[in-house]
Amino acid sequence: MTIQFKSITPGACLSDQVADVLTAEIRAGRLAQGDKLPTEAVLVEQFSVSRTVVREAVSRLKSLGLVDSRQGSGVYVKEVGFSPLNFDAKSALSKQAVIQMVEVRRALEAEVAGLAAQRRTQTDIKRIRRSITLLGKAVQAGGDGVDEDVQYHRAIAEAARNPFLIGTLEYLGQFLQGATRVTRANEARQADFARQVCDEHDMISRAIEAGDAAAARMAATRHMDNAIKRIEQADPAFWQQAGVKLARPLVSGLTLKS
Repeated sequence: MTIQFKSITPGACLSDQVADVLTAEIRAGRLAQGDKLPTEAVLVEQFSVSRTVVREAVSRLKSLGLVDSRQGSGVYVKEVGFSPLNFDAKSALSKQAVIQMVEVRRALEAEVAGLAAQRRTQTDIKRIRRSITLLGKAVQAGGDGVDEDVQYHRAIAEAARNPFLIGTLEYLGQFLQGATRVTRANEARQADFARQVCDEHDMISRAIEAGDAAAARMAATRHMDNAIKRIEQADPAFWQQAGVKLARPLVSGLTLKS
């Protein structure tokens, strides 16, 4: 069956519109597994858009795992299995995007900390303690401590003994690390912020060592709540300068729609 597409309405992001139409056809089965997409020239003509728009739309379909290219042959529909996790940060602002990522962390980190308190071993406790020590040394040496901060939370995640949680955190790492970079840059601007973070890490670790799951969840939640407050309390100049620069990769890495 040959599908005839209608011209795209000017105004909204054209490549997203084309991608949405093609995705809908694939999801509905009108473009089935193994089917070849119309050629670039045909899509350009039918949608009344440029080649660049079509290429961007097809690139988005590839990122969603819906199609793949066969050299010298064309673009074909892949088998549709589980839909990959995809973010839509519509109209995201730098500060807003960072806060939203910390909210994601809050939901995950609280449960991870609780499970870690229930399942940690002495080896896990040593690894967590070591990560805190390395974080402190990195900051004292003048570093931002981002990598060490990530390793601290990774050590707790490993103690939780849940591969699905670890896998989710690893997938989100590209976004969460960006948010961590911004929050730590903001926290480093004020000594009291840095002390608060250190105290919060210590409370989480102590609860995990004590095997107190409820206290660990509460401490991890409080840590993320306070991180959001520290972002909101940041000097406006921070967002006009360092914050915007650091947060830009976080926002541009998401799927934005106008």
